[in-house]
Amino acid sequence: MGIRLRQLRETAGLSGKELAELLDWQPSKVSRLENARQSATDDDVSAWAAAVRAEPEELAELKERAAAIELRRSDWRHWAHSGLAASQEDVRGQEARATLFRVFEPGVIIGLLQTAEYSRHVFLTLKREYGATGELDAAVRVRMQRQEILYDASRTFRFIMPEAALRTKLAPSQVMQGQMDRLLAVTTLPTIELGIIPFEQQHPSVPLTGFWLFDNDQVLVPTRSKEVRTSERQDVEFYARVFDEYHKVAVYGEEARSVIMRVNHDYAKQSQL
Repeated sequence: MGIRLRQLRETAGLSGKELAELLDWQPSKVSRLENARQSATDDDVSAWAAAVRAEPEELAELKERAAAIELRRSDWRHWAHSGLAASQEDVRGQEARATLFRVFEPGVIIGLLQTAEYSRHVFLTLKREYGATGELDAAVRVRMQRQEILYDASRTFRFIMPEAALRTKLAPSQVMQGQMDRLLAVTTLPTIELGIIPFEQQHPSVPLTGFWLFDNDQVLVPTRSKEVRTSERQDVEFYARVFDEYHKVAVYGEEARSVIMRVNHDYAKQSQL
């Protein structure tokens, strides 16, 4: 796919920078797509084909390839072997197209809120469990770059986690302390609404898995073996209702900070043992 996209660009007499300007993309995105460091979506393919004036038959073939890649990419065996950093680039590409994020994670700190050291330990577990390839430093670096979007005033982030996610110890106590400090810091960002469901609060449903809602038109549900992505209206509406239910029982602002500080205090005591 990357080779074919490059051929089309070169045939059109465009440099990577010129194509990026036509599409209102960062030049790095053109490079990532051409070098297979990011998967091309259906929208990416359509925009690229229009910019290089590709024939309808070429566009149809590219869309077919993109659909096939997307199907393979959702399987853990693909992203495990394509590399940790590459998978983070794919997520970053999807996040760049959204303005409203609604995220629920029951057992891990949400990726956009992770510290570098916490992320490193998460990626270590992925390498061990799935045999994922790639350098840890590169994966952590891309995840940290993804977090730049949190400071974009044109976007809104609504995050919800149970207290259990804060207490799932995926790293040493000192690292978990740093992660709690990070959560306290992000509660002050105007783009973020961080909700915590305290242990004493009854859940509205069984927290089987996390999910990400992008705007009002797509939902991503990671499972242990693949990522389920859908734009089916009924699915999006279903997960939006589930999110609203969790939103009602979560606490925010000072109440949320109080829960985080309580957890942080417990990690501090563990560090002293």
